[in-house]
Amino acid sequence: MPINRQWVLRRRPAAEVTPEDLELVEAELPELKDGEVLIRNLYLSLDPTHRIWMSDQDQYLPPVRIGDVMRGGVIGVVEKSRAASLPEGVIVNPGLGGWQDYTVASEGVARRVPHLSGVPLTAHMSVLGATGMTAYFGLMDIGKPQPGETVVVSAAAGAVGSIVGQLAKAEGCRVIGIAGGPEKCRWLTHDLGFDGAIDHRSQDISAELARLAPNGVDINFENVGGAVMDAVIAHMNTFSRMPLCGMISTYNREGPVAGPSDFARVLMHRILIKGFIVIDYLPRAAEAMAVLAPLVASHHLKWKTHVVDDLENALDALGRLFTGDHDGKLLVRISPEP
Repeated sequence: MPINRQWVLRRRPAAEVTPEDLELVEAELPELKDGEVLIRNLYLSLDPTHRIWMSDQDQYLPPVRIGDVMRGGVIGVVEKSRAASLPEGVIVNPGLGGWQDYTVASEGVARRVPHLSGVPLTAHMSVLGATGMTAYFGLMDIGKPQPGETVVVSAAAGAVGSIVGQLAKAEGCRVIGIAGGPEKCRWLTHDLGFDGAIDHRSQDISAELARLAPNGVDINFENVGGAVMDAVIAHMNTFSRMPLCGMISTYNREGPVAGPSDFARVLMHRILIKGFIVIDYLPRAAEAMAVLAPLVASHHLKWKTHVVDDLENALDALGRLFTGDHDGKLLVRISPEP
């Protein structure tokens, strides 16, 4: 059996993740049991929620324990099999396979990744994976967009936000994205068809919203939290909706996270704020894929992936999520595709 490199959590980060918080070690792989497969991991998804999993704060999954392999979503190829339904050579998603070279999974957990002609495997880690589902259900199930409404998306050039904006446009909405830097803002308006973009690094968000959304905001797809969220809430209409997908601006801070600074506006304008996690919607995954897969196959839905090579660079790459130094979905290529 090959040696398995693994990133192990050694201590809980106090703020930003440092090299002292995780360690890359080598471990032997166990012998397979009946019904199990050995998966050579191809791609690892890096997501803001990884920072939450490293902490011991109240969260939607148990925190990663000190000494355990860091949790993370992967896809890979079956290298050895003792499961009749998953022969060697098939591409599978074992769910949360971890920051490691190999994953051992049971056939009851691992599921085949469907082949779509002309669609790269990386799409199944982004627009056709949890990222796409997050965008679809957050917008459609909570946002409930109606033609003519105004939708604001923070972190709009990111993996989730870029898909949200395109889906909202398809529903007949006016879409304004908030992103960091002129290149990202240009991509939103020139390539993705957003009606407007605000560079939070150089522009006053509130002033730009007053200009771009003079009739107010009906849906705020929130990914950032903090000052960005406050600026958008100040422009939200009566009976508007806010799918709360993430608050990445707060993840490297300790202690409780503050809510909207003007919380009275939520009451006075009867704003619906609903937090959600994509795992809530896993039983309905087929519903999202029925919409997303044809859009991807027909090239009507655009997305970007930012791939960093080699597992040993995963820790450094994670920091890109918090600096914005990446385009679209951030992945680590652990091994070559077959």
